[in-house]
Amino acid sequence: MELFIEQLRILFRRYSHLNASCCDECCGEQVSMTHCSILREVSRRPGSSMQQIAEELGVDITTFSRQVKKMEAKKLVIRRASPYDRRVSLLDLTPAGVEVLCSIDNYIAKRTAGIFERMSRFEQETVARSLEFLNDSMATTGKSDRNQDINIVCCK
Repeated sequence: MELFIEQLRILFRRYSHLNASCCDECCGEQVSMTHCSILREVSRRPGSSMQQIAEELGVDITTFSRQVKKMEAKKLVIRRASPYDRRVSLLDLTPAGVEVLCSIDNYIAKRTAGIFERMSRFEQETVARSLEFLNDSMATTGKSDRNQDINIVCCK
């Protein structure tokens, strides 16, 4: 189990470096890694409430709101009131937000292709299936143990 945990730590660290290089090389100072995550989640769930997206990303709503405000200033997202409850803010990407996200996607796709080109088709499919299974297992564990602290990567 210790080897598995160490491999996860290495994977997360390397993926974080990939994301950081994307923000530097692809988008410059326009977006941070946090902004990239928000853009991705708003793209996946257009018209979702700020609370829903903040919860999905595991971010405090106050912190999330400040980030969204910065992204609005850069014209990457639009915040609008829910027609059902004016107290609820819904988020969507602007055309500029979509363009930035496309640039990020293209950059990540090129870098990922470079990683996977060293693997056979079978190895690529095996890695993809394994990651999908791991993600599903982690999501299920997180839901069933909601009252317990589950944090296999970081120390407290």
